[in-house]
Amino acid sequence: MTKKELASDLLEKLEKFLSEADFGQSPQELYEPLTYILSLGGKRIRPVLSLLSYGMYKSDVETILPQAAAVEVFHNFTLMHDDIMDEAPIRRGKPTVHEKWNDNIAILSGDVMLVRAYDLLLNSPSDKLKQIIRDFNQTAAEVCEGQQFDMNFESRDTVSDAEYLDMIRLKTAVLLGFALKLGAVLADADQEDIDRLYAFGVNIGVGFQLKDDLLDVFADQSKFGKQVGGDIISNKKTYLLIKALELAEGQNAEELNQWLAKKEFDKEEKVAAVTKIYYSLGIKELTEEKMNGYFDKAFESLGEITFKNQEFFDALEGVARKLVHRER
Repeated sequence: MTKKELASDLLEKLEKFLSEADFGQSPQELYEPLTYILSLGGKRIRPVLSLLSYGMYKSDVETILPQAAAVEVFHNFTLMHDDIMDEAPIRRGKPTVHEKWNDNIAILSGDVMLVRAYDLLLNSPSDKLKQIIRDFNQTAAEVCEGQQFDMNFESRDTVSDAEYLDMIRLKTAVLLGFALKLGAVLADADQEDIDRLYAFGVNIGVGFQLKDDLLDVFADQSKFGKQVGGDIISNKKTYLLIKALELAEGQNAEELNQWLAKKEFDKEEKVAAVTKIYYSLGIKELTEEKMNGYFDKAFESLGEITFKNQEFFDALEGVARKLVHRER
């Protein structure tokens, strides 16, 4: 089986598990949104990472489908609540839960998703359960901290690049790290490998978000799948904007601040003007350098792991390389 086929096979098993799982039936308004958001799909990167991490050490990968599913259920819980806070109308091309039902139902259904994630983690062996729950709790709290920092940044005039990188580490990267750590813990991996896999996931996660920031401005529209320049239109404090505000002088600084202050504008004109400023300041190259630094650190950690199953290691590396080279 090729590494692509292995990852696809695990994804198929995970999808089957999620579709057959009984998360609850009544009241319908509580549980239907839960199954709805899970049915919208997505890449399922996090649970697949858990399964691949486990498979590098043990062969009975299907035994940890509940724990891997817990990671995906938790991730979708965060998406459901994020959509409410962002007032987002669309998720994966379909109406968000709060749009399809209402805010109160989305809040409560999200809450029960978190409870069901704990239920799935309870399938873990008793000698590992305390560590897994402790690690999960820390990760869940950090994801919330990252979201709050992100919201705080919206009302701040200045944000440092160090603050931004820490925010995306918390909001995005630590869950990737936990997913890999979870599989390794369940597979009785050495502590050194557990730590390396966690570091690999966190660094890939930060690089992944920087790549997302980069693609939002410089992606090929035909491949990106959403509007290029959305972050520019909304004045979102990404790494690119933060570095531009730090480096811009004279005409560039004046023009950039004018665009940030405008309440009414032509979207295409603003995207073109700010992108031109980014080019003149070398923002694309600076972001790529920072992003590649995180990717390099990630693969350095991965290269130090002492695994038992080459097939699963190759598949894990393949999934990571796909994240690095994605165009949307």
